[in-house]
Amino acid sequence: MPKRDQILVGLDIGTTKICAIVAEMTDAGGLSIIGVGMSPSRGLRKGVVVDIESTVESIKKAVEEAELMAAVQINSVYTGIAGSHIAAENCKGVVALKRAEVTREDIHRAIESARTLAVIPQERRILHVLPREFMVDGQEGVREPLGLSGNRLEVNVHVITGAVTSAQNIVKSVNRAGLDVVDIILQPLASSEAVLSQEERELGVVMVDLGGGTTDLAIFLDGSIRHSAVLPIGGQNLTKDLAIGLLTSQTEAERIKTQHGIARTELVVGHQVVQVPSVGDRPPRTFSRRDIAEILEPRVDEMFELVRREITRAGYEGMLGAGVVITGGTSLLEGMPDAAERVLNLPARRGVPSGVGGLRDIVGHPSHSTGVGLLLHARRHVDELETAGIRSGGTWAKKMFSWTKRVLEVF
Repeated sequence: MPKRDQILVGLDIGTTKICAIVAEMTDAGGLSIIGVGMSPSRGLRKGVVVDIESTVESIKKAVEEAELMAAVQINSVYTGIAGSHIAAENCKGVVALKRAEVTREDIHRAIESARTLAVIPQERRILHVLPREFMVDGQEGVREPLGLSGNRLEVNVHVITGAVTSAQNIVKSVNRAGLDVVDIILQPLASSEAVLSQEERELGVVMVDLGGGTTDLAIFLDGSIRHSAVLPIGGQNLTKDLAIGLLTSQTEAERIKTQHGIARTELVVGHQVVQVPSVGDRPPRTFSRRDIAEILEPRVDEMFELVRREITRAGYEGMLGAGVVITGGTSLLEGMPDAAERVLNLPARRGVPSGVGGLRDIVGHPSHSTGVGLLLHARRHVDELETAGIRSGGTWAKKMFSWTKRVLEVF
C-alpha cells in the first residue's frame, strides 16, 4: 500500500459531476493514477455551491469510490473553483535589490509588492498571483531573473480573485465530508496544466474548458498566462434547449445530446431518426438528427461567440498563433472543434489530459482535464515545499498551510 505522504488527490467539484482522482508520486518524480471515483453533482449551480448537504453527499460518494479503487484512505485534497464570481486583474510590483544580483527573496518580495497593490474588496479573496514577466533595470521579457545582476526588479502579475463566500462554501462542503482542503485552484488554470503543450503556451493559445455549468477560459502567450475568465454558460444550457425543443425530460435530453447530438447541421450525414420519449403518458415522438442539430447549433455558436468577445475584450485577437484548445465533457459533442474554428476563426483541437501514468485509459478523457490538472498543480506544490525545506522533519501534508485555515481567517 502506498505511503500516505506519497499520495495526492484532486477533487473536481463540478456542476454536473464530482470526480476524485488519486495519484501516487513515483520515485522518478512523476504521478501514477491509482484510483478514480465519480458521482453526480447535486448541490451546485453554475460552479457555485447552492446546497451544502447535497454537495457533501456527492463528495463522499466520489471519494469512497476512489478509496476503494486505490486501496488508500483519503484525508486531504486539492480542489478547484469556478463560477461567474471569478475575476482577474494585472498588477505590477517593484523592489530595490539588496545585493548586486537577484535572489529568490527578491523575487518573492517583488511578487508580494504586486499583490499588495491589487485593489481587492473585502468580500473577495486572492486565489492566485501568477507572474507574467520580470524586468531587471528596465530590461523587459525576463522569465527567470534569479542570479541576474541589477539594482531594480519589477514584475507583472496576473491576480485572480474569487468571492470569499463561494470559496468558504467549497471548503465547508469538503470539510463536512471529512477531508481537509490543501489548496483551491482556479479550474481553467488546472485544466490548462493538463491539456496544453509548452509550445502552445509560447505561440499563444486560448484554452476553453466546456463544463456543465460554466465555460472557463485561459489565454497564454510567451509562456505565461495573460488572461482568465469564467462564463456562465455550459453543457446544461444545451440540455435544457433540447428538453424544450424536443418536449422531453432533462434526463432524456442529456442522453440524446450525448448519443445523437451534433454541433453543426452541415455535418449531419444521411437521414437518421431518433425516437424521443415524451413527458407523462404521451406517445414518443420521432425527430431527425438534423432537427437535433438545429436546436444545438445556435447555443453552441453563442458559447463560442462569448469566448470570442472575451478574447477581443482582453486585447488578444490576432495574437493566438496556436489557436484554441477545447476540453471538458461538453467538448465531446460531435462537431465542437469545427464550431469553434468557424466562430473564433482559429485552428481548434480537442484537448485530453496528459502528464500522468498509471490508469491513463480512465483519466485520458476531456471530462477529466480539471481533475488531472489539479494533481499536476499539487505535484508542483509539493516540489516548491521541498525546495523551501518544508518537507524535512515530517510529511509535507502535516506542515502545509491549508486553505481551511486561510479561508476561515477572513471571518
